[in-house]
Amino acid sequence: MHPSCALILWLAAVLALPALSPAGALALAAALLLLAGGSLLRPWWKAIRRARWLLLTLWLILAWNTPGEAFADLSWMPTYEGIAAANLHALRLIVMLGGLAWLLHRLGRDGLVSALWGLLSPCRALGLDSERLVVRLSLVLDHLQTEPEKGAWRRMLGIAALPATGPATLHLALPRWTLRDSLMAGLIGAGLLAALYV
Repeated sequence: MHPSCALILWLAAVLALPALSPAGALALAAALLLLAGGSLLRPWWKAIRRARWLLLTLWLILAWNTPGEAFADLSWMPTYEGIAAANLHALRLIVMLGGLAWLLHRLGRDGLVSALWGLLSPCRALGLDSERLVVRLSLVLDHLQTEPEKGAWRRMLGIAALPATGPATLHLALPRWTLRDSLMAGLIGAGLLAALYV
């Protein structure tokens, strides 16, 4: 599969996720595991661990701020409707993180940058400067691969910012787009339309 085709697949899954029911989101998670196998579990779990505070905050806000019938008829408890909405949104976010883990696992940093380069190449014909976006994404991905030292966020907010480092050159290797990739992109588009309008 062409890297840009894998990126299109991930973008289509992200766009379809809000329209999916809990069963559909679980089916998408199962499809991810079938595509990548057991090797995806570790990076997926790592992504969930990194987003744990976001997941918890999202769950608490939705559970307590959705109107409905209070859990166990206690006024200070979240509502049944809030708990259902919070669970569904947390599940969707977890599946989206799984899709991102699959994309990074399948393509790696260089493959993701090449995929974005290939996907944005038609924008250059319109006069848009897509090269800068690709280079900036590459620098962000380089920065994310190194674990920050403890308390580094304080320096980022303060005057003593972290030094800007990165590669001096960026090498992209993009394979040829084949008929199989075109068929896959067409199937992805049809699946996305089906998920959004069913």
